[in-house]
Amino acid sequence: MMSPLNNRHSNHPNRRRLLRWLAAMPGLPLTHAAPAAPRPMTDIHLEEDPFLWLEEVQGERALAWVREHNAITRRLLEAEPGFLDTRSALRAILDSRAQIPQVVRRGDWLYNLWRDDRNPRGLWRRATLAEYRQAEPTWQVLLDLDTLARGEGENWVWAGASAFGPAYRRAMVSLSRGGADAAVVREFDLDALRFVPATEGGFTLPEAKTSVDWVDADTLLVATDFGPGTLTDSGYARTIRRWARGTLLADAPLVFEGESGDVSVWAHVDRTPGFERHSFGRSIDFYTDQVFLQQGATLRLLDKPADAQLSFWRSHVLLSLRSDWTVAGKTYTRGSLLAADADAWLAGGRDFRALFTPSATRSLAAYTATRSTIVLDLMDNVASRLEEWRPGPDGWTRRAVSAPFPGNLGVAPLHDTLMADDPLAEDLLLSYADFLTPDSLLLGHSGSDERQTLKSRPSFFDSSGMRVEQRFASSKDGTRVPYFIVWPRGARDDGDNPALLYGYGGFEVSLQPMYSGTLGQAWLSRGGVYAMANIRGGGEFGPGWHQAALTTRRQNSFDDFIAVAEDLQARGVTRPARLGLQGGSNGGLLVGAVLVQRPELFGAVVCQVPLLDMKRYHRLLAGASWMAEYGDPDDPVAWASMARWSPYQNVPAAPPAGKTLPPVLFTGSTRDDRVHPGHARKMAARLLERGHRALLWENIEGGHGGAADNAQRADNMALEFAFLWRQLRRAAL
Repeated sequence: MMSPLNNRHSNHPNRRRLLRWLAAMPGLPLTHAAPAAPRPMTDIHLEEDPFLWLEEVQGERALAWVREHNAITRRLLEAEPGFLDTRSALRAILDSRAQIPQVVRRGDWLYNLWRDDRNPRGLWRRATLAEYRQAEPTWQVLLDLDTLARGEGENWVWAGASAFGPAYRRAMVSLSRGGADAAVVREFDLDALRFVPATEGGFTLPEAKTSVDWVDADTLLVATDFGPGTLTDSGYARTIRRWARGTLLADAPLVFEGESGDVSVWAHVDRTPGFERHSFGRSIDFYTDQVFLQQGATLRLLDKPADAQLSFWRSHVLLSLRSDWTVAGKTYTRGSLLAADADAWLAGGRDFRALFTPSATRSLAAYTATRSTIVLDLMDNVASRLEEWRPGPDGWTRRAVSAPFPGNLGVAPLHDTLMADDPLAEDLLLSYADFLTPDSLLLGHSGSDERQTLKSRPSFFDSSGMRVEQRFASSKDGTRVPYFIVWPRGARDDGDNPALLYGYGGFEVSLQPMYSGTLGQAWLSRGGVYAMANIRGGGEFGPGWHQAALTTRRQNSFDDFIAVAEDLQARGVTRPARLGLQGGSNGGLLVGAVLVQRPELFGAVVCQVPLLDMKRYHRLLAGASWMAEYGDPDDPVAWASMARWSPYQNVPAAPPAGKTLPPVLFTGSTRDDRVHPGHARKMAARLLERGHRALLWENIEGGHGGAADNAQRADNMALEFAFLWRQLRRAAL
């Protein structure tokens, strides 16, 4: 459920507990299998919202409307010149066997989930590190999801696995129907390569938003839907039970409980030899939590700032601060990372060492660890740098790591904390990419800058003659807002380039340079300029950059995005009719708000899996979990602020009574059980009703990612690029 050291940026309701889950297009770095019920229609007058019926995800009338608009969209965009060729090219990139297999180490094996044209749902497989080094590794296939789905008559999509170490003979495998967050969880035998049936004592959990952690080979801690009253208002688990093999789940004793108003609860079993700890937590909202350490038969509430992230690492405790904190006569600034001796801290000591203190341009993106070393992933003006910190008898020592710059670095330790004598305890996987440099994966070692290249991805488009710049725009309140521009070959600042501006601006998620073969193939290679805005609400400059756009300050995020669009035009990159916007999830809210506020600045908008009706977002699926980000619309003071920018409530009439909005393509998924598909449906309907131009494409599968396999993903992207080229080549829809 919770990794002992983890990335701060995640789109899980407990954002600090899982690895990074977004940051790449189409955005959020939300199911429909057992969603929280929407607010009854009788609670709202239909004259206030005539499209409320579109919130019925599987309603016959709603789905008929979706199918009708899907057909219109496909008919129009498939007719665009080159659509089929673009889709085929994008599919080939996604399915390419030259992609780098991303791996997770467990014991002697590196595990990977692989998808290509022959295995669209994927192969769960493994190889040794020695084999992985080979140009063409021989993989042992553990589970063929396509074969499984056909045999069971299910539309299975891989949703992860949690294996019990250090022997790693059993794993709990999560399988999602159609890509939803909710999943079925089943025990898998890694020796026999089969699921363990319940009749043989195997653990099996029905479809729900479930998380599990192993206590021992025959015991799980389970957070799931145990029936009425066991979920939070956000639709996540409120209780945790201890489930022993051979007993009924319904009889499992309750070991931890949160409150209905919490986002979720979580548990983590740290079985590091010599440092065994069980911890539990309440995620009170998206940014605050309480952590409890099990001590014997009692749970001890740990003393920490509510919005600080706490992790144990062997004999140390680490605190990542989101607010300034004064303790023991010292003040530590928000964004700092503090370390202390765990035993001394638990005994009441408050002697911390600041491993990182932010500056105006440097922030902490993430941290991880080998057996002996903490590795910091830092952002320096939105580019990555690495530092190592190692404790010793004379205190902590720091080492700057030599690595490619500027660009996007990723670091992952190979150390298996459950192995008492781990030969890879100090080894690291280091990845690097930027907008024009394909990903490479290197094997390194803590304390050294020597590395071996394990894998590298080929170029999927010809980047010769292309260039990248970082610029700064001035927002409405004078804040300097960075953004990147990727110039295609031969482009000049003549004010007439087709340009695509992408943004996110929420949940402390940072957008950094990334290599996208699909963007390069379908946009840059055809002469399009690409811009990525690092607006407030993100985490590019630490917690303060995020908090500057929270709740009543949300307009700052929109103003920043507008400022970047204006700067692109003022400096001769493009003009309004040639500028498109794109954003997904919270980024969909961003482009939706800017659409209704400054429509004269843009020629087209791609709005993916968006939030748009902020009056009802907290009553739809997981929406209640985001009130710390946006505010509570049932609070009159909060709604007074939100009402000024909520896109759905601010759609104007078309001329002559109102103003013309640029054409919009909304994309989403019926199986999205995180952000309700009703947002996109209702916004499209309202725009059309008021005389504007809008298209909708709702994929039946895909969850919050919008697609369940590479074929669907390529199709979605081809539709989006066809729409953008259609609109930015000529003015009318």
